[in-house]
Amino acid sequence: MDGAPLLDVKDLSIAFRGQAAVKGISFQISAGETLGLVGESGSGKSAASLAVLRLLPGTAAVGGVVHFDGVDLLGLPEEAMRRRRGREIAMIFQEPMTALNPVMPVGAQIAEAVRAHHPGESRRGVRAKVLAAMEEVGLPEVERRAKDYPHQFSGGQRQRILIAMAIVNRPRLLIADEPTTALDVTVQAQILGLLNGLRREHGLAMLFISHDLAVVAQVADRVAVMQRGEIVEQAPVGELFRAPQHPYTQRLLASAPTMKTDRSRPLASIV
Repeated sequence: MDGAPLLDVKDLSIAFRGQAAVKGISFQISAGETLGLVGESGSGKSAASLAVLRLLPGTAAVGGVVHFDGVDLLGLPEEAMRRRRGREIAMIFQEPMTALNPVMPVGAQIAEAVRAHHPGESRRGVRAKVLAAMEEVGLPEVERRAKDYPHQFSGGQRQRILIAMAIVNRPRLLIADEPTTALDVTVQAQILGLLNGLRREHGLAMLFISHDLAVVAQVADRVAVMQRGEIVEQAPVGELFRAPQHPYTQRLLASAPTMKTDRSRPLASIV
């Protein structure tokens, strides 16, 4: 893609109480592009995404440069960062039941996301945006269901509500942290299809985080593989699946069963 990248991360390092969690990683995402960030649990994927949004606890030591549309996010005053967070860069979290407020109707929660960045919007305007976002993510009977609470929705529907909250302000970059992990395979495919559709329709760039290479293959243009806080390989998705270069990537691919896997032999280990 032409021009400067929308997100440019250089030498990002993160440490908690002196223990390095992320060790000088670099990656770029262009406008409209999806980068899949893949690795096992504890490899530093989620910490890296939270650093981009500056949502890590104050005890975390963060170094490096994070440029978004040419602006250094790590150097921004907190108020300026808050204006970008949720409006220009939005995040879909892994577990909807912890991300959603259990005692507030879902329509009111999406409305909060609108009012945070459009304080002058009329009540009618806010409601219209809420219902439009709910319809866009495929929720049924949106006028009635906007009054329902999170526990009244299925797991897949709750994930759709989180996506509605993320896209309602039309961000340019969406960070999706393991958005399909807790879902069954059929619902997982629906959510991935939804994200792909939204990306095409709105020209969204996306950082898609997962431990599952098969899932990433369905949404990503390029893949960055993380192991123990480092990116060990980056490549276009087709190239990475055809000819993985790093031994860890090769083990990741070999550890996932396929229709051709010999069931009489154990799966490859990634350790």
